[in-house]
Amino acid sequence: MRDRAPLPSPEYILDVGTSFRAAKTLLAAIELDVFTALGEAPATLAELEAKLGLHPRSSRDFLDALVALGFLGRSDGVYENTPPAAVYLDRKRDTCIAALLEMADRRLYRYWDRLPLALRSGEPQNELRDGGATLFDALAANPQRHRLFLSAMTALSRAAHLAIARKFPWSGARRFADIGCAQGDLSVQLACAHPQLEGIGFDLPAVEPFFAEHVARYAVGDRVRFVAGDFFVDPLPDADVLVMGHVLHDWSLDEKRALIARAHEALPVGGSLVIYEAMIDDARESNAQGLLMSLTMLLETRGGFDYTAADCIEWLREAGFRNMRRERLPGAETMVIGTR
Repeated sequence: MRDRAPLPSPEYILDVGTSFRAAKTLLAAIELDVFTALGEAPATLAELEAKLGLHPRSSRDFLDALVALGFLGRSDGVYENTPPAAVYLDRKRDTCIAALLEMADRRLYRYWDRLPLALRSGEPQNELRDGGATLFDALAANPQRHRLFLSAMTALSRAAHLAIARKFPWSGARRFADIGCAQGDLSVQLACAHPQLEGIGFDLPAVEPFFAEHVARYAVGDRVRFVAGDFFVDPLPDADVLVMGHVLHDWSLDEKRALIARAHEALPVGGSLVIYEAMIDDARESNAQGLLMSLTMLLETRGGFDYTAADCIEWLREAGFRNMRRERLPGAETMVIGTR
C-alpha cells in the first residue's frame, strides 16, 4: 500500500470550537477581581483563596489555567499579573477594558447561543426577538445595564480615540462633534490633546448623565458639552469636523447612506467627516474581528452590519464628499476621512 499523506492536525479546529472555556475562565477572573487583587500585590494560592473567596477544590486549576492562557505569571508559588493583564484588566488602571468584557459576558454571551437561529431567520436575538424595545431603548430603561454598555464602548474605543487625536490634522479645526458619543471619551481625549478645540457630544437624552460624569473626571467641561438629539431626526451640530465611531454598523445600508448624507449637509465646505469602526478588510478574509462584529450586529439589530473601508469610501463619494482616505488605527480599527 502506498504511504498516505499525514492527516492535518485538528488542533486549530478544537481550539476554536472549545474556545468558550478559555473565554469563560477569563471572564470569571474579571468577575472575581483576580487582576485587581494582584494589582495591589502578588499573592500565593492560599492568599488568593482567602482574598477572593475561592473554594480550594479548583482554585489551583483556575489560577494555573490563567497562567497557561498568558494572563498570570507564577514564580515560587506566587502569582502576579502579566504586563497586558496589569495594564488592561486591573480596575484601578485608567486603561482597564474590563467593562467591555463584562458586557460581553453579561449581555452578548447568551445571544451568541442563538446564532444559528439568526443565520436562518435574519432576525436579531436580543430584546427585539420577543417584540421588546430597540437595543438603545432597552438600555435606557435599565441604568445599571446602560452604564455597563457605555463603559464598554469607552473601553472598546479608547485606543482608537488616542490615535485619532494624533493622526487627524486637528490644528486646522476649532469645533468638532462626536455623533453617537456614548460616555464622551473621544471628546475628552481630543480636548486634552488639543487645547484650541471645543467639542459637542451628540446622543440620545438618556446618555447625558453618563457623559457629564465622564467629562467631569477630566476637567474639560468648559470646552466640551452635551447636546441631546436623534441623529436621524434632529439637526446635527454645527462643527468643522463630525465624527461617527461605531455608529454606522448599527444600521441598514439605506440608513448608513442617510446618516452620511446628513453629515454632508451639516458640514461647511472644507469640513471633514471621520468614520471609524472595526472595518472588514477589503478582501474580507483577514480581519476576523470586523467579521465577528458584523455577526454581533445580526444578533443585536434589525438591519446593521459591518463593512469594508472601500464600502465606506464609496458611500462618502455618493454623498458628495471628496479627498477620501483611510488610516489604520490600533487593533482591528480603521478610520475613513472625507472632506465636504
